[in-house]
Amino acid sequence: MKELWELYSSFFRVGLFTFGGGYAMLPMLQKEIVEKHGWATEEELMDYYAIGQCTPGVIAVNTGTFIGSKTKGVVGGLAATLGVITPSIIIITLIAAFFMNYKDSETVAHAFAGIRVAVTVLVGTSVWKIAKKSLIDLPTILIAAAVLVLNLLTNVSPIISVVASAAAGILLKAREGRAGK
Repeated sequence: MKELWELYSSFFRVGLFTFGGGYAMLPMLQKEIVEKHGWATEEELMDYYAIGQCTPGVIAVNTGTFIGSKTKGVVGGLAATLGVITPSIIIITLIAAFFMNYKDSETVAHAFAGIRVAVTVLVGTSVWKIAKKSLIDLPTILIAAAVLVLNLLTNVSPIISVVASAAAGILLKAREGRAGK
């Protein structure tokens, strides 16, 4: 029961303090899941995160469900999922109740501008940490460069980018294996 509470409360904190969507939650996930509790390695977290991006639904919910399920099965997945969505339910309910009164407030507009800047930095920090762990050789750098160019110049779906990258990784490793024989 204690570990279920830890899953719920850890993902509650992630849900409570993550502004800006899935990318902004990465630094907090790394701290809570990898460093503090050891429920997943950094590589596993990135794998769950990538799968969470490719599956329908919110990345935070999908990632929480994967990690909770890995840790304590279906009940763990449920605890983590409920933990990550509870703050949003509370906050959205409060915002909906009061937003109409303050939607034109200059202070509210400035607060959201500040939040956007902070989220940009959090996303950049996450990208840097992931890049250091993921870009380990020339093939991974080339895959990343191809995905970056493709996403900057086209409106290709992130799912297509991830699936194509997975296929490229499989082909390159298979080729590497044949070359080593």
